[in-house]
Amino acid sequence: MQMGEIKYTIVAGRNARKWIYSSKAAQSAPVSGEAVGSQRQGGTIVNGPIPPSVRGFTLIEVMIVVVILGILAAIVVPKIMGRPDEARLAKAKQDIRTIESALKLYRLDNYEYPSTDQGLEALVKQASGDPQPKHWRQGGYLEHLPVDPWGRPYLYLDPGTHAAIDIWSYGRDGQPGGTGVDADIGNWDLDQ
Repeated sequence: MQMGEIKYTIVAGRNARKWIYSSKAAQSAPVSGEAVGSQRQGGTIVNGPIPPSVRGFTLIEVMIVVVILGILAAIVVPKIMGRPDEARLAKAKQDIRTIESALKLYRLDNYEYPSTDQGLEALVKQASGDPQPKHWRQGGYLEHLPVDPWGRPYLYLDPGTHAAIDIWSYGRDGQPGGTGVDADIGNWDLDQ
């Protein structure tokens, strides 16, 4: 220990809080069993309240912090809880963009999009039937086909009714039409 340093030791028993105040170079030997006020190689053992510099947090202080955190959580959590639907819509739009990009690469290699019958599966494994892929890329164009955030496969139509090809999800309700999170999400309206 250095000059002025305080060492705190907890010893079993009633009123067994002891701390050592070292004046110069006190040894750090165990203090249990020593008498209160006795000298111990340059240090004094004192029984009593723990000095403020050594003290930890009281139960009241910890409870106040917990209450403050609870109040903050009560204010912040309701604002965040409305976000899952927005996150699902964003994921669906990103999946549709990814599928559309993979379909464009497929078209560059094979000169046309896969047919509606061949479907999006043609991006993962080589499709059979017409039109035959002339230069299908080994390993495919997607590692796996994503499903929409509600667990259903994305739909595909070639030729599309809204664009050259249509890729869409029926939204949360799984039915055509709807509003909000139940609305259809397609490659023709990703910027809306």
